[in-house]
Amino acid sequence: MGENASFWESLIYAHPTCTTWKQEAEGSIYHLASILFVVGFMGGSGFFGLLYVFSLLGLGFLCSSVWAWLDVCAADIFSWNFILFAICFVQFIYVTYQVRSVSFDREFQELYSALFQPLGISLTVYRKIVLCCDAEVVTLEKEHCYAMQGKTPIDKLSLLVSGRIRVTVDGEFLHYIFPLQFLDSPEWDSLRPTEEGIFQVTLTAETDCRYVAWRRKKLYLLFAKHRFISRLFSILIGSDIAEKLYALNDRVHVGKGFRYDIRLPNFYHI
Repeated sequence: MGENASFWESLIYAHPTCTTWKQEAEGSIYHLASILFVVGFMGGSGFFGLLYVFSLLGLGFLCSSVWAWLDVCAADIFSWNFILFAICFVQFIYVTYQVRSVSFDREFQELYSALFQPLGISLTVYRKIVLCCDAEVVTLEKEHCYAMQGKTPIDKLSLLVSGRIRVTVDGEFLHYIFPLQFLDSPEWDSLRPTEEGIFQVTLTAETDCRYVAWRRKKLYLLFAKHRFISRLFSILIGSDIAEKLYALNDRVHVGKGFRYDIRLPNFYHI
């Protein structure tokens, strides 16, 4: 106990206490560094938040280095602040390189801005999603079929980028699919990963269309590696199905012998 007490006493009382305080304030460079530190720690997350933080903290450490060199004349204070400035500078360059390396074609950039960015999805996560579809946008010409009722297997998940798709069953119109909507979300949601199925509706392009397609097996492998992406698609698909069911609301009746115009394979014609 005595040794521990002497250790704490030496730690607390061994250094000289401040008997007098400086009357004059430090120079403007010191206060500028403090302001940069305060503002820098208000940065957010993501690539641009990191750029904000590292740039302001780096400038703050640089100002502290100049203050230590010119006003304090302390080599140790200057050295530590300059090392921290160098670390922030390297981090800033690294994050800048990452931002520049994550670049997409115009259609994928517009898709990110319209659908994924409002949900707070980072560019790194979005890049994994784009790579899963091989960064390819498929063209579907007018009056060509994306899927045919009772024939086309359900082996992918597609998102319409431009154009308009007409959905029919037995030649009867159900609804349209517009940009930023999935082409086959009900079919995707109706099957388990190990199950197979075929379309119960026909999807025909009313105009020249462009869409992004993820192969079923490849997308499930991505979900297995990244649970966050799996939850993201689950939310997007669920919302898309709700919109399609809402569009069909006026066409669903309970009258005897009336056809249920629902795309989900679990619903059958009466």
